[in-house]
Amino acid sequence: MKCLEPVVCGAARQSRPALAGLRARAAYASLADCHLCAHHCGVNRLAGQRGRCLAGPRARFFSAQMEVGDELELVPTLAVALSGCDLRCDFCITGQASWSPQAGDTLDVVALAVRARRALELGARTIQLLGGEPTIHLPAALEFVAACPADARLVWKTNAHGSAWARQWLDGMFDVWVADFKFGNDACAQRLAGVTGYRAVVEDNLRWARRHTDLIVRHLLMPGHFSCCWTPIAHWLAAELPAVKVSLRAGFWPAWRAARHAELRRPPAADETTRAFELAAALGLNLIA
Repeated sequence: MKCLEPVVCGAARQSRPALAGLRARAAYASLADCHLCAHHCGVNRLAGQRGRCLAGPRARFFSAQMEVGDELELVPTLAVALSGCDLRCDFCITGQASWSPQAGDTLDVVALAVRARRALELGARTIQLLGGEPTIHLPAALEFVAACPADARLVWKTNAHGSAWARQWLDGMFDVWVADFKFGNDACAQRLAGVTGYRAVVEDNLRWARRHTDLIVRHLLMPGHFSCCWTPIAHWLAAELPAVKVSLRAGFWPAWRAARHAELRRPPAADETTRAFELAAALGLNLIA
């Protein structure tokens, strides 16, 4: 894919807000042939067509609040959750709001930027965009970056299923990526989230993010998925991204439609959690709290 000069490749010559503003306009125009996520639907969202995520041309959000439950180096954070997602994880903790791009309120980037400034004044360490999945609303995300203070520490919290095309728009825009690595194999990804070719996409995005930003790889330990998901993920991280920050989360709760899957009808057992952290230690993973 060719570089999109000068909008994408001129980062060294412009401030982040200025460059984000330029990219936002170009990214919005790209919705006429949408390839922001790895589904590559190619629909014309500007003309009302809907792809796998069902999102239109304008973003909505279902939550914008101060949070303290994320990684310690990020909190307190103002977390802005955009509505809609390109995955369909049956265990999604925010359920309908994450799945539906029509949930919540229309995103007013100027008003949210005012809230972000106020949050920073009150002691927030970071401003975080998440979802759902923010990649499907990349034009609005870039508009938000353009309106935020240039020195704000911005966090991109993603399912890591974006396209290489989207990565060009994101380069240099966020100080930290918190990227989920949910499934250790494509079969679990297909069964639990309705997505094909999952691992190759995520691994490619994580390699890129490691080179371009401060990366935190997050994995939610799911009951019954120690061997099929966490074990291959842990070994891959140790081999491919040594020393990368890893956030192993043990707080799975059988939310949304998790009961469709027998193994997901409970939280992880204590021995599963213990084994997961023991494996991380044995492989020398750089676990963070």
